[in-house]
Amino acid sequence: MSDDVRKRLAGLGLRLPEVSQPKGAYVPAVRSGRYVFVAGQIPLTDGELTQTGRVGAEVSPERARELSRQCALAALAAVDSVAPLESVARVVKVVGYVSSAPGFTRQAGVVDGASELFVEVFGDAGRHARSAVGVDVLPLDSPVEIEIVVELAPGAENPAENPAENPA
Repeated sequence: MSDDVRKRLAGLGLRLPEVSQPKGAYVPAVRSGRYVFVAGQIPLTDGELTQTGRVGAEVSPERARELSRQCALAALAAVDSVAPLESVARVVKVVGYVSSAPGFTRQAGVVDGASELFVEVFGDAGRHARSAVGVDVLPLDSPVEIEIVVELAPGAENPAENPAENPA
């Protein structure tokens, strides 16, 4: 990847948000060799949940899709906190959790908001394997949560750059 990723973000009218402070005993992202594992990201605005509720009840599928995209952008900020976005070779895996009202079955369409953002930002390298899971409730009553795994380009796995994430 190159500086194009930042240009693509700007061209989409997007900027990386501040990395969200963990709401529990975990870190937002961990780099292991050539991979970055990002903890589940919920849609936060200025550190507060953007919207609450279940998709198909209090939250429309269209709004949830937008929130999924917001989570994806937060996931990219988490990646950037442990490895520059320019070093991302590809998005490997996306898991989307959708807090679903009884009978709601369009989780895949909700998670498409995140998936489409990764393709817009990384092109073909943004295409990924994915799971979209309907759940009863998510932390803080979030409608959606997105977690990702990205692979870094060869040579980008220097653990000395981030000793806190790679203890000896």
